[in-house]
Amino acid sequence: MELIPPPMLLLERGVTVTHRFATAYHPQTSGQVEVSSRGLKRILERTIGENRASWSDKLDDALWAFRIAFKTPIGCTTYKLVYGKACYLPIELEHKAYWALKHCNYDLLTAGDHRKVQLNELNELRDQAYENSLIYKEKTNRIHDLKIKDHVFNVGDRVLLFNSRLKIFSGKLKTRWSGPFTITKVFPYGTVELS
Repeated sequence: MELIPPPMLLLERGVTVTHRFATAYHPQTSGQVEVSSRGLKRILERTIGENRASWSDKLDDALWAFRIAFKTPIGCTTYKLVYGKACYLPIELEHKAYWALKHCNYDLLTAGDHRKVQLNELNELRDQAYENSLIYKEKTNRIHDLKIKDHVFNVGDRVLLFNSRLKIFSGKLKTRWSGPFTITKVFPYGTVELS
């Protein structure tokens, strides 16, 4: 139970306030966490092969691969979003090291001005990534809404029942559907009685 100070309670009685709770300790509430975890899991599955005990040895490589991979929702890599530049693999660095040293600027004032420009560009890149993610979410929501079918159930129809509480028990390979059942009564708002 959350403790709310009395002045706040008096204020809330005069205004319609709805409390909604979300916690960072529950990763299922964040779709972005789920997507990231799924991507990391997929990379680890492909790299560890049969020897599943070595996953912790490959975790750093998997995180590296995940961070330098292009993300469609933000329109760039997460590495570029943090550091403002493309990520080069160690092989590319070794090859281009002499070229980079040749073009290195040792004038501190010019280098400082160049860094300020880079930081401004980084803020613009992050704003653009945020806009891209909003556009991507709107697009995926539209596609999802187009695929939703309005089901009309009638008395006598045979249906399967989805057991959403099966998540409590371990067993990823168990089916969460039971039935078939027959609809005996239809209530408003899509509620039905089964037998």
